[in-house]
Amino acid sequence: MKFLHLADLHIGKRVNEFSMLEDQRYIFGQILNVARAEKPDAVLIAGDIYDKTVPPGEAVEVLDDFLTSFAGQKIPVFLIAGNHDSPERLGFASRLLEKSGVCIVSSFRGTLPEISLSDAYGPVKLYLLPFVKPAVVAPFFPELKIESYEDAVRAAVRNVPKDETRRVLVAHQFVTNAGVSPERSDSETVSIGGVDNVDASVFDAFDYVALGHLHGPQKILRETIRYAGSPLKYSFSECRQKKSVTVVELKEKGRVEIRRIPLLPLRDMREIRGPLDGLVSAAEENAREDYIHAILTDEG
Repeated sequence: MKFLHLADLHIGKRVNEFSMLEDQRYIFGQILNVARAEKPDAVLIAGDIYDKTVPPGEAVEVLDDFLTSFAGQKIPVFLIAGNHDSPERLGFASRLLEKSGVCIVSSFRGTLPEISLSDAYGPVKLYLLPFVKPAVVAPFFPELKIESYEDAVRAAVRNVPKDETRRVLVAHQFVTNAGVSPERSDSETVSIGGVDNVDASVFDAFDYVALGHLHGPQKILRETIRYAGSPLKYSFSECRQKKSVTVVELKEKGRVEIRRIPLLPLRDMREIRGPLDGLVSAAEENAREDYIHAILTDEG
């Protein structure tokens, strides 16, 4: 079974007050081309669909066009809310959209939604866990002591069995390996003291964990617990990141193949350094309309 794993679209994002909507439309077109070529069984979008809890009208239109294009290709889409999303706004008309192949889980309601899929190797169980905090999960489990984000996620997934069935989870949390912090960027929400950490061992029951929240594509603990990363660079701290679509193929139990297909932006985000005269000369020779962070090295 083949999935496209995306995350952290941040539709409506503004970088230094410059709207990224044109760049987002462009990169979404590339993603749709990848979908046409790869013909996945489903697309997984792991949260932070919008950049703001109250997205502008243009951002809503961009998402509408994006999801409609997948529906036109008859590719099911499963998406969850991230910490930037409003559960109420993202979940609006979700039951109606489900009839068009778009499944939205915007809030945790006490049980982990389970979708049954199948392929030549047998059944696949897909689980959707939107961004959760301890205060959201605790009321559903009064018998448990839920004080941390890890406690909350552990409670949410505790009834998922470890057996021979292939299981995939879509989640949006800050996941670490034994407390070691993964690669982060300035555009991500950072908590003080690592209170939002969730240890990757919580996900032992799953064959693949499609994560959102961190903008750099990376694995946590094992190859099959992965952040897809954002499709565009959203801060200059991401200049060196290579953005991509993650293609995940589940074969028989225990065998997962993962590829990354590069995404090429309409405008790159680059950092340049040097004296003013040198930077001006380089800009005149290179007419690319990239987003530039210039660091001047002139003395005085």
